[in-house]
Amino acid sequence: MNCRGCAAPLSLPLIDLGTSPPSNAYVHADRLEQAEQWVPLKVAVCQQCWLVQTEDYTRADSLFDAEYAYFSSFSSTWLTHAERYVAEMVERFGLHADSRVVEVAANDGYLLQYVAARGIACLGVEPTRSTAQAAREKGLEIRELFFGRDTAAQLQSEGWGADLMAANNVLAHVPDINDFLGGFATLLKPSGVATFEFPQLLALMAGAQFDTLYHEHYSYLSLTAVQTLCERNGLEVFDVSQLSTHGGSLRVFVQRKDGERRAVQPAVQQQLQAELDAGVKTAEYYATLAPAAERIKHELLRFLLQAKAEGKRVVGYGAAAKGNTLLNYAGVRPDLLAWVADANPHKQGKFLPGSRIPIMAPTQIDIDKPDYVLVLPWNLLHEVSQQLAQVRQWDGRFVIAVPELKVL
Repeated sequence: MNCRGCAAPLSLPLIDLGTSPPSNAYVHADRLEQAEQWVPLKVAVCQQCWLVQTEDYTRADSLFDAEYAYFSSFSSTWLTHAERYVAEMVERFGLHADSRVVEVAANDGYLLQYVAARGIACLGVEPTRSTAQAAREKGLEIRELFFGRDTAAQLQSEGWGADLMAANNVLAHVPDINDFLGGFATLLKPSGVATFEFPQLLALMAGAQFDTLYHEHYSYLSLTAVQTLCERNGLEVFDVSQLSTHGGSLRVFVQRKDGERRAVQPAVQQQLQAELDAGVKTAEYYATLAPAAERIKHELLRFLLQAKAEGKRVVGYGAAAKGNTLLNYAGVRPDLLAWVADANPHKQGKFLPGSRIPIMAPTQIDIDKPDYVLVLPWNLLHEVSQQLAQVRQWDGRFVIAVPELKVL
């Protein structure tokens, strides 16, 4: 396979997580007798542009289909983050009633609802029918398509040249990352700004966050790689900030290279230097993740096996994609993790892909009163432990597995 960023041959493996179904391919109860598609989950590093990427085994249109079950609005933490983002962008870039805001991967309208509330014209681009419909129910205008140069040109011709384009947690999800970024250079006004938010590679490596590797994530991003990609596609990075979301993310600000360019902020060079100092341009840097993943797998299995031997009941919380990577890599099945609760009704009543662990409503926790609740989206531990504070009443305890097993 060649690098999806620069087309150089891929020669440096990062990790091989075996085979698993796509992490968001939840199984309907009436399809339990049917086979799932299991495909390899391998990640490699380009030693030319240092883009970290999954090897190609699945098509985007099969991953982001009409039954896509990830709805952003079921996380109160994420809604707060989105509302704060809108306020900051309005203030920093002087957005007003005559401005145009376009969000790529608008999901269920979790962010654009705050733009619309300020009286600013906005448009969402979202290829998954389930979430697009939820956004329309909020009164938002949504185009149900995959974004790239051609669709950007179409939107430009319709008068949607953008003052601000937002792309939260989508840059990693696109197979043709050059076509995707080229679309931003097409749709932005000469004075426009685009922001990309994505989990950063430094946090992934430092925290052994191997569970954030799954088929829907085609790329794992450093500013080093993103800057190169942007320059190749007519964009310039002019600022970057650190975020706590998703276990450690970056927000990158870009502008058109042929537009009204803003001064590049010192934070850009500081982040690039931090990545260089960490070793992102060395093969040795990437050698630590595979052994860390194996350690985490063994720690989790030892805990689950011991709990079962002691007659303790363990359930999960959060039917998240990262949880599916962890459970399938570790080979966990319902005999060790009875079920997983999730607040999203679109997931309830289904089964996790691969492990076939049933997904329940959170109210089931109060009924069963488990001894342990394994929080699979560990980045939301604080939010989940507050929402499920009643677990403490029967001496139940919360557990996370990444970056190391902790019983809290």
